[in-house]
Amino acid sequence: MTADTLQARLAPHACNPAQTRGRLVAEPESPSRSCHQRDRDRIVHSGAFRKLKYKTQVFVYHEGDYYRTRLTHSLEVAQIARSISRALGLNEDLAEAVALAHDLGHTPFGHAGEDALHACMAQHGGFSHNDQALRILTQLERRYADFDGLNLTWEALEGVVKHNGPLLPLKEGEALPVTIAAFRDAWDLELHTNPGIEAQVAALADDIAYNNHDIDDGLRAGLFTVEEVAELPLVGPVIRQVCDRYPNLERPRLIHETIRRMIDAMVSDLMAETRRRLAEHKPGSAAELRALPLPMVSFSAAMEEAQRPLRAFLRRRMYRHYRVNREMSKCKRVVTALFELFMNEPDTLPTQWQEEIRAKGGGEDRAVLARSVADYIAGMTDRYALAEYGRLFDMDAKT
Repeated sequence: MTADTLQARLAPHACNPAQTRGRLVAEPESPSRSCHQRDRDRIVHSGAFRKLKYKTQVFVYHEGDYYRTRLTHSLEVAQIARSISRALGLNEDLAEAVALAHDLGHTPFGHAGEDALHACMAQHGGFSHNDQALRILTQLERRYADFDGLNLTWEALEGVVKHNGPLLPLKEGEALPVTIAAFRDAWDLELHTNPGIEAQVAALADDIAYNNHDIDDGLRAGLFTVEEVAELPLVGPVIRQVCDRYPNLERPRLIHETIRRMIDAMVSDLMAETRRRLAEHKPGSAAELRALPLPMVSFSAAMEEAQRPLRAFLRRRMYRHYRVNREMSKCKRVVTALFELFMNEPDTLPTQWQEEIRAKGGGEDRAVLARSVADYIAGMTDRYALAEYGRLFDMDAKT
């Protein structure tokens, strides 16, 4: 699609690549790709994106090849975000870039790993995967000759940092995550406003993907049954609809047909409610849309109400299932043990990391050391973290 064709089909409130606020480090743009296509391509080619293949969504990687990982989840989110953006006349490439990058900062072992690392970093500014994603995109990816990070556009970085909404004003007792706070001095991402509409789409595409695909994974894992999810207000009517039309459908096809219809129902509801809000508020530009007091991309009140029992069910029957809890308990101990060992014995870190820590003054500054250790651990895949734990704590393992 040429730049002229793209601009002609964009809604006035979409993020127009011709009006980008640019990159922190100026560089010539591509003659064949828009700036946001280039953002997406840089994310796909990054080392952090490749590692998502072996990072947990809910199940640790070695539990089976059929369960979602952070990589497959990110691809599913990107597909949903791109489809919605196309239907609404938005910048598909930017929505896809934000969707592909939104989970880059996750630790091994999913939220259990993040919780453990946040606890370890309590005295040093804490840890959050959203903050870590910005570190990766602006510091830790070191591939280009002229800059650290990926040097993404303002719109892409803003979308990743704010895809769940404004970060300011802070609630009492809260502080901005350390990387986001420091980056604000270099480039103002307008943390007090809503993100662009493409980032709003990516955020709810994330909700659609994980709610539906976690049902799929939970059924595959035997954590609950089709009969049990059929009791839920959002899922039950769809299952009955499928069974009425295909009365003898085998169980795997029934599950897939149900999931695809639920995704379609949620996407259709989101687009209808978003169009209603846009018609009511009539933002004339991306800047006007950001300044509105509420997001433009949303589910209807009825769909939000229908999702609550589903979220509660998944929280109770999947995320807090004893089998998952046991695995996550072990994973937290792995992350905590690695952090404590590296903090107490930094000479056990790989040579490259030791050299970087010394260059930053981490030999004397415990906060610098802690952040570097957190970067090292957060960048691990599940299998690498387990292997590193074995090398360091198993006397029979080769180092």
